[in-house]
Amino acid sequence: MNTLNPENRLVLLGASNLTLSLRLIIQFMQQYCGAPSEVLVAAGHGRSYGLSNQVLMRQLPGIVQSGLWRQLHSAEAGVTSVMYAFLTDIGNDIPYEVAPAEILNWVSWCVAQLQRHCARIVMTNIPIASIESLPERRFNLLRNVLFPSCRLSRIEVIERARVVHQGLIDLAERRQLTVCEVEPGWMSFDGIHIAYWKRCAFYRQILKSFEQAGQSAGQLEGQVHCYTATEHTGSLSPWQRRPRFAVCRMFGTVRRVPQPSGFFRDQTAVSLY
Repeated sequence: MNTLNPENRLVLLGASNLTLSLRLIIQFMQQYCGAPSEVLVAAGHGRSYGLSNQVLMRQLPGIVQSGLWRQLHSAEAGVTSVMYAFLTDIGNDIPYEVAPAEILNWVSWCVAQLQRHCARIVMTNIPIASIESLPERRFNLLRNVLFPSCRLSRIEVIERARVVHQGLIDLAERRQLTVCEVEPGWMSFDGIHIAYWKRCAFYRQILKSFEQAGQSAGQLEGQVHCYTATEHTGSLSPWQRRPRFAVCRMFGTVRRVPQPSGFFRDQTAVSLY
């Protein structure tokens, strides 16, 4: 970090969608926010906002318990003029049978921490239309494969998703941040992951909200924004080194990696928690 002179700090929170498109999201954000960046990420397949959970042999703490927040508030973390934050995969905790109020409390806590640093925040809402349209047979198959411990019925999941969906809209209004709706046309067959071949267009559209955030100097209204996406992505830089988790448990053994652990050639440094 001694050689890093970032123009900004990016904070990214999420689960599978963020993990699968991390490089894409970072570089699309930088098209609107500038580079190089100090990037703090709490992500991972199946990641919960508040629960420690295990996927296959890998176990991670909940996002609110991760080391990201200690780094965020640390005076030694680096001096940046502007902070941008992107929150996604918020509905991941519903099939973990977490009550909607608790999910919203976790997200609200994250937002409060970010706004202590005057972060300009964009988040995606739950893809409620896609969840509601899942046929019963497909729902049961996906629940058993992706969330085998879940015992909620399709109707129960939909009811909880509606509460969280509206709660995020209300949170955006109270906290003056941007919440973006996810239309069914962006989604894959499982209803919760962005279709692979649509990721570039989707994230370019969503993350263009930061351009408005920059123009309005943080005076965002909590509302849904719609943009015309383009399929053109430009050239994305490859990883110089891929990030690794600061702390995770693999096969029962705790593994620790100094951060930042990921780098791009422009000196953008990525810390993964």
